[in-house]
Amino acid sequence: MIVDVYLKGIAWLDRQAGLLPLATRLVFAGVLAGYFLASAGTKLDSFPFGLSLGAYAQIYPRAFEAVEYDASAMALWHKIVVISGTYAEYILPIAIVIGLFTRLAALGMIGFVLVQTATDIWGHKVGVDTIGVWFDRDPAALIADQRALWLVLLLVLVFRGAGALSIDRLLARR
Repeated sequence: MIVDVYLKGIAWLDRQAGLLPLATRLVFAGVLAGYFLASAGTKLDSFPFGLSLGAYAQIYPRAFEAVEYDASAMALWHKIVVISGTYAEYILPIAIVIGLFTRLAALGMIGFVLVQTATDIWGHKVGVDTIGVWFDRDPAALIADQRALWLVLLLVLVFRGAGALSIDRLLARR
């Protein structure tokens, strides 16, 4: 009797599976999209390629310091990475929110978060207080705890797609 109720409940939940990615995208929109879009905005002085000095300082802190904060002394590949990273920080969150190429956008955001984390730890040399550690019963660590949750949120989209109410869903119906 209890097992039958449980199995019927699970069957009902399985039929609602498209709502999980939709909820994930809504949480991403409410919690992270604004953060990434604001961060991207700090990297541009003018559209489309007017990079601010802050872009180099954020993405290549040690290299930028080594050239005494002279952007013209940075290599071409530095500029390409900074431009690409800045536009990824605009395009990928928007793609996730509207559900366009969601799996690819979520994979891109995972890569972005991993590079962002590495830059924070090794480039900006943030301390252990900011990095934090897992299993310490304190969920407030800006890097270890919060970014792990960001990655899990993005992995839902990688494995489940955009879900209901998405451009991906419309494209799949064509």
